Amino acid sequence: MSKMTFIKPDGTRVEVDAPLGKTILDIAQQNGLELEGACEGSLACSTCHIIVDEEDFERLPDASDDEEDMLDLAYGLTPTSRLGCQVVMTEELEDLIVSLPSGFNNQLF
Repeated sequence: MSKMTFIKPDGTRVEVDAPLGKTILDIAQQNGLELEGACEGSLACSTCHIIVDEEDFERLPDASDDEEDMLDLAYGLTPTSRLGCQVVMTEELEDLIVSLPSGFNNQLF
């Protein structure tokens, strides 16, 4: 079992257990954190937008073209933005730090 840290919009840090093979979206929701996931992880929206800590971003696999397209619709997009439904927890991501944006665009496609 790995660990990771979520930073809420108000700056509160929440360290959680992060089971290997689970997506960041699943981990956030299982821990009662507000990460929407309106399309239920089907890569049809940007409501699970997360901002990965700059130091951790290079450890993630590259985003697919489809994820990049959905990210273009995300609220508060940054250079280290990803979709939580597309990032799967692995041993290499131990101690990952992600911030939850203060809002989201709820547009399903």
